[in-house]
Order: sequence, then C-alpha cells, then structure tokens
Amino acid sequence: MQLQVKAQHSSVSDSVHAYTEKRFAKLSRRLYEGTAVEVTFSRERNPSIRDDHVAEAVVFMKGPNLVAREAAPTFEAAVDQLVDKLERQIERYRDKRVREPRRAAQRKRDTDTDTDTDADAAGEAAA
Repeated sequence: MQLQVKAQHSSVSDSVHAYTEKRFAKLSRRLYEGTAVEVTFSRERNPSIRDDHVAEAVVFMKGPNLVAREAAPTFEAAVDQLVDKLERQIERYRDKRVREPRRAAQRKRDTDTDTDTDADAAGEAAA
C-alpha cells in the first residue's frame, strides 16, 4: 500500500503523520500491494463546529474508489474513525466481489435443478 499524507491550507505535524502511517498499516493487510491511499487533513474555520479536525481518505482500487470523511476534536481521533470506516467499506467491497459470483452460480444451479425436476414430473405425468 502506498500512503500519501497531505494537509489543506496548513501542515501536518510529524506525530500526526507517524500516527496516520501506523493506523493505516492495519489496512495494508486487506489491500493489494499497489493500492494507493491518499489522506488529506484540514480544519474547519467555523468556531461553532466542535469537531473541527477533518480527515479524508481516498483508496484507489481496481474497481470503484473508496472515499471516507471523518471529523473529530483531534486529528488522531479523526484518523481512528476514518480507518474504522474504511475497514468496513473494504470488507463490504471484498465480500461483494467474492460472494456475488458464488450467489449467481448457486442461483443458476438451483434453476437448472428446478427445470430438470419439472421435466421429470411432466414426463411421469405423460406416462
């Protein structure tokens, strides 16, 4: 996994950068080697917004890109929530890619056996 950390209108401290790399290493087990992940940090300027630290991530995958955005009181908390959200999205995407072909094959087998059973029943009724 190739991780790119960016900041919008400011810079990210080294501690936040290191924390982001550590937390996103957890996702690298679920992704292919060449997958690119782009994390962007920004802050909301409105003082009435409590969760003003925003973390956004885009996972560039073979199929559709996965996008997540989280806001929290600190960048670390936003990264934690962001990683959790991306884990759920990646699992859902992987399950779709694995289970849908199996479901289609199962449906095809079920319809084939149903037509065979119907043909056998029609043959017995004619005899």
